[in-house]
Amino acid sequence: MRPLDFLSLTTRALITRPLRSVLTLMGIAVGIATVVLLTSIGEGIHQFVVAEFTQFGTHIIAINPGRTTTTGIPGIAHTVRPLTLADAEALRRLPQVLSVTPIVQGNAEVEARGKSRRTNIYGVGAEFPEALQFEVALGRFLPSDEAQAARAFAVLGSRLRQELFGDTNPLGQRIRVGGDRYRVLGVMESKGQVLGFDIDDAVYLPAAKALELFNRESLMEVDVRYAEDAVEEQIVKSIHNLLLARHGLEDFTITTQQQMLDILGSVLDMLTWAVGALGGISLLVGGIGIVTIMTIAVSERTHEIGLLRALGAERRQILALFLGEALVLAIVGGLAGLLFGIGMIQLLAFLLPALPTHTAWNYVGLAELLAAGIGLAAGVFPARRAAHLDPLECLRAE
Repeated sequence: MRPLDFLSLTTRALITRPLRSVLTLMGIAVGIATVVLLTSIGEGIHQFVVAEFTQFGTHIIAINPGRTTTTGIPGIAHTVRPLTLADAEALRRLPQVLSVTPIVQGNAEVEARGKSRRTNIYGVGAEFPEALQFEVALGRFLPSDEAQAARAFAVLGSRLRQELFGDTNPLGQRIRVGGDRYRVLGVMESKGQVLGFDIDDAVYLPAAKALELFNRESLMEVDVRYAEDAVEEQIVKSIHNLLLARHGLEDFTITTQQQMLDILGSVLDMLTWAVGALGGISLLVGGIGIVTIMTIAVSERTHEIGLLRALGAERRQILALFLGEALVLAIVGGLAGLLFGIGMIQLLAFLLPALPTHTAWNYVGLAELLAAGIGLAAGVFPARRAAHLDPLECLRAE
């Protein structure tokens, strides 16, 4: 059988029954569209979270008090010795360390000009903007005071500035944080929400003052920023040896940003695979539809099969003919689903611009291959049945 004849027979069999063919390929199309839509949302969320997580720099090591025995983002645990400002100062003297930022976090009532607002309080060091790539929009940041002589200065987040002072210049103004008076030195640039936390609605105080405010002995975290050309493993080893010598035992946890990203990436990849699998179920349903339609087609075309066999068509050619029809149904359905899925993503981006989407072409390609594979697999049984029909019996069936 010539290739053109083969193609003509395959497509004509589908065109002569348009309603049945459309209903069959719709099952595959819906499956592909579901895979495209769900994986695009999953991949978009993945990239959004990673971008949010890395916008403050990528060469950062976090040190937390307490020793965790499981992997993951460490929590705060009871320690023999707290993680102190003196520890942070000692870390600053390590080679290839660019900046060290002690962090204390809590919330308190902030008052100014007769207005009050309960908001987040961050106790940080003078190198906070440099370490986390967070610029000052107005005024300047906290000075490099000694921990024992930290002055009562404060820097406002952009949203808090708007809530308390409106369009008035807040520089030099006095505010109360938890009952203590502070002078405003600056206003940070607007960052919006980062992983669900509004860092614009916050006050930044010297870490020593925040420890006093919340009556704490230990810092919640120390972030170490190191040089880009430094070897991360060596920096981690230096930090570990220094803190071990100062504390006498390993009552701290060191977490590199790459470790955090690896854990975060594995969770988000699992999410994307899970939503992609939901679309795969739709593809299987479409495959069942192809099996049903092709089985009916074999029953309806027994005379045609007998005639082809009488004219000299071999069994493998009959097998290839019906497999070709199933494959065409799957491919056309896959392409239709791809176009529909991309259209849905564009519509979703227009209606919900805040929802991050990104078409994961590797998943789309896998779904298209899966659709073609399902089409072939679904056509095997009907095609084998057609190929093994007796030619004489097929001719008598008319």
